[in-house]
Amino acid sequence: MSTPDANANVTSDDDVIVRIDQLWTQFGPPEHPVVIHQDLDLSVRRGEIVSLVGGSGSGKTTLLRQILGLETPARGTVSVLGEPASQMGGSDASSRVGMLFQKGALFSAFSVLDNVAFALRELGTLPDALIRDCALVKLQMVGLSAQDATKMPSDLSGGMIKRVALARALIMDPPLLLLDEPTAGLDPASADSFCTLLALMHREMGLTVVMVTHDLDTVFELSTRVAVLAEKRVVVNGPVSGVVAFDHPFIREFFQGQRGRRAMALLPAGEPVATPV
Repeated sequence: MSTPDANANVTSDDDVIVRIDQLWTQFGPPEHPVVIHQDLDLSVRRGEIVSLVGGSGSGKTTLLRQILGLETPARGTVSVLGEPASQMGGSDASSRVGMLFQKGALFSAFSVLDNVAFALRELGTLPDALIRDCALVKLQMVGLSAQDATKMPSDLSGGMIKRVALARALIMDPPLLLLDEPTAGLDPASADSFCTLLALMHREMGLTVVMVTHDLDTVFELSTRVAVLAEKRVVVNGPVSGVVAFDHPFIREFFQGQRGRRAMALLPAGEPVATPV
């Protein structure tokens, strides 16, 4: 497992895919705002798989929405590939960032093929035969067949829905992939299989991944680095073993139960400690 640190200054800007500086996210009227993030800093470097963990209401999914440009910071900046996230839109967003939503978010009236091909069709610049071929290639990459392409979302298992959603997220070959609870709702065998697929896609496509998850097995299996959201900011980030050793109430509750200790036992020795923020 590699050991990058989000706060290190030795890496060139070209290696930073996502940079979040002094982010404030708030909702509601200005006179009585609800503050979700306050002075939150985080950088994600090329090739990393960064897991965002935190308690309910800590703003994990909201942070993904900031990276997607769907939310505008009250203060601070969020940039993706050196450009403000808020300026992404339409095909530019989908070509730079792929998003896998928690429940797949497939269009129920579209076939599997049409779901995967949606972003390419929205471009309006490619012949339909080429779009179909591209969609079939992506389906094959995620372990589905041409026969699956004609199915409707209602005909799919939970694991297949996740795979179709992943193929759709990758149809434009974006360098950045965002995952919101990628293994939620899957049985253990399906979750393990999907984690294996994600690791393969990460390696073969050179993806950078930011992932929100509550699943400890997913955190331990996939993460290059973990960033813990608490107190409206990232309180610590680093390799999994270092984060687990950091003294914080949420970390003790989340990581040091029976499942966390079992997963920790499988980690290689000698991983560096995490960096408090």
